[in-house]
Amino acid sequence: MTQRKTRIGIVAPGRALDQSIAARVTAVAGNSAELVFHPQCFLSHGHFAGPDGARADAFAKFANDPSLDAIWFARGGYGACRLLDLAFERLGEAARAKTYLGYSDTGFLLAQLAKRGIGRVAHGPMPADILREGGEAAVRRAIGFLTGADSEAGVEPSTRAPGKYAAFNISVLASLTGTVHAPDLAGHTLLIEDVGEYHYRLDRLIFILTNSETVRSVVGIRLGRCGPIPVNDVDFGMTEAEIAAYWCQKNGIPYLGRADIGHDAENKIVVFGDRRPSA
Repeated sequence: MTQRKTRIGIVAPGRALDQSIAARVTAVAGNSAELVFHPQCFLSHGHFAGPDGARADAFAKFANDPSLDAIWFARGGYGACRLLDLAFERLGEAARAKTYLGYSDTGFLLAQLAKRGIGRVAHGPMPADILREGGEAAVRRAIGFLTGADSEAGVEPSTRAPGKYAAFNISVLASLTGTVHAPDLAGHTLLIEDVGEYHYRLDRLIFILTNSETVRSVVGIRLGRCGPIPVNDVDFGMTEAEIAAYWCQKNGIPYLGRADIGHDAENKIVVFGDRRPSA
């Protein structure tokens, strides 16, 4: 009996995806999975892949489609936060049976999914990462995880141990802090990463995070990659790791070292919530 392929629905909650990217990612997937790109991915409405309503409709429709096994967010770029009040009240039981994968700006959606206990949520590579140097490996890592064919090999090593985990872009998590959409991170190890921020901005953002009730409830913080970091006219005098360690120490949060996540082709997968040891 032939086993049904994993069907992966792809939506773009922020910026649009180029058709050529969809073709390349589909070629990489080959016979390992059926990729279903919602037409919304290719819309253009100013900065966004279609108006807010169209992006929310696409997400809700695919999340509620019982024929799809997973939702893979197409790319980052600002826009996901605009869907938080438009889509989630429409999600039904079929949405709870899915895996959701993305990172960067899609962290707004990952946070809300995890907070509501909807599906299996994970921070990891997206289709647009195929444009990066070595991007095919990132896409294969994501597809292996989503299909279950290689579900642990691409997982960030420190998160394979039993415990609770969550991962976010630093700017996104700072934006969620203090809002009704802030995630529940109590008892989690928090992995954070960013890209393109000056050291002084990272210092400010990590100050916000480590002084928030949301992040003070974690059991520790690991810092992923933050590069490339722009060169300021005055050197800040601390590396991003020194910044993270400084604010963790100031606020009584264990700093646990580095994590293998970031805006690059080496970005590993972090599964949110409770990770139990293998049977």
